[in-house]
Amino acid sequence: MKRLWETILVLLTMVLWLPLLLTVALTVLVTMGRPVWFRQERAGKGGRPFRILKFRTMRSGEGSDTERLTRVGRVLRATSLDELPQLLQVLTGTMALVGPRPLPVRYLPRYTPEENRRHEVRPGITGWAQVNGRNALTWEQKFAHDVWYVDHRSFGLDVKILFRSVARVFTRSGVNAGKDETMEELRPDMVK
Repeated sequence: MKRLWETILVLLTMVLWLPLLLTVALTVLVTMGRPVWFRQERAGKGGRPFRILKFRTMRSGEGSDTERLTRVGRVLRATSLDELPQLLQVLTGTMALVGPRPLPVRYLPRYTPEENRRHEVRPGITGWAQVNGRNALTWEQKFAHDVWYVDHRSFGLDVKILFRSVARVFTRSGVNAGKDETMEELRPDMVK
């Protein structure tokens, strides 16, 4: 049922987001060149890998993420417009509008068994962790919110999260983790 109502909502709002998606794609193409898209392997439902689709926000090459982030990329991230292409992934069923945010596949062996429960549902464009602190949360706090969502998910909760997500985008709260533009690596000491 969730997939059905999310698909209907995305299709009904296509008249609003599709022109915006095309405008952002053209802006990225003109200001940064090709490729327009950023693709990365992420863990989906059941931990199965899929390629997430976003607008590119950084120049390629050397330097930290903060140094490579472009002016246009900074605006796209602050407004979450870099995630617009994921609406297409909602239509294909790869992602949901609401669910735990998908993280890189390389993180799979780093989760505790409880944290791994976040993969019991399709990953979402937004989720309970995003509306309760976003990148201002620690990894442990994010995962606790994700597991809470898995245990309490409902149509009403999804609607609440969608409305709170819109408010978060407009207030830009919790967009960046401290002074950095991206979150720190998850448990780097577990890398072999």
